[in-house]
Amino acid sequence: MPERASPSLETAEQRWLQHEWRVIGPEPRAPNMNMALDEVLTERVGRGERPPTLWVWGWSAPCIVLGRFQSVRNEVNETNAVANGVEIVRRISGGGAMFIQPEGAITYSILAPDSLVAGLTFPESYAFLDSWVVRALHGLGVEARYEPLNDITSAGGKIGGAAQARRNGAVLHHTTMAYQMDIPLMLQVLRIGQEKLSDKGTRSADKRVGPLRQQTELPRDEIISHLLDEFRRSYPSREDALTAEEIEAAEQRVRERFATRAWTHILP
Repeated sequence: MPERASPSLETAEQRWLQHEWRVIGPEPRAPNMNMALDEVLTERVGRGERPPTLWVWGWSAPCIVLGRFQSVRNEVNETNAVANGVEIVRRISGGGAMFIQPEGAITYSILAPDSLVAGLTFPESYAFLDSWVVRALHGLGVEARYEPLNDITSAGGKIGGAAQARRNGAVLHHTTMAYQMDIPLMLQVLRIGQEKLSDKGTRSADKRVGPLRQQTELPRDEIISHLLDEFRRSYPSREDALTAEEIEAAEQRVRERFATRAWTHILP
């Protein structure tokens, strides 16, 4: 049997219009609560208990978010993280470590039936699920583009990166974009070429990243509002909120797994 051709991205774009999306705005939450909510919402969308959802995260504390398959000792200087009050958490998707400060990052999740990305390759699905953000950034005067596999970048530097998990009939796609960055602190808590740390190394890291505050000179809340406006204009959607049941389920998973050392250090 011949292999079925992948749909074009233009054809796949019509799939967004087949759903009435729910949009949940940011509310500060503990880092491990965000990790648990990602899992709970993905499962509920996969079971048809929640419509496809765009959820913008809020952060209540600085943290390092590890990918599912990363080693703590390889990625984190735990002594420096503890000394600076930076929590260590682990998400359910793969990919690299992220350094998060509450007012320095813009993070969102797309939670949808996996039919939304059916037939797309993984590189295509990453670009597809962040296409609306790239359009929104253009509207802010940022000539953003998607760079495989999972980066949003521009001439001003890397803006953000994405990760995915697919399970139980759903796709979870989450993206974190840098709004502003404390490069010196990031280099203290993450092991990013620490054997080569120097003033030159710090300048190099600074050059690679192009935070949105630097590229737009706009307040963070204004950028988030613009992103949400682009999504609402593009796709059928209405405002929503997390349910009490979803919050309770996530709190239970925080206690049982996401806040435990066994999970965080599952790869020590």
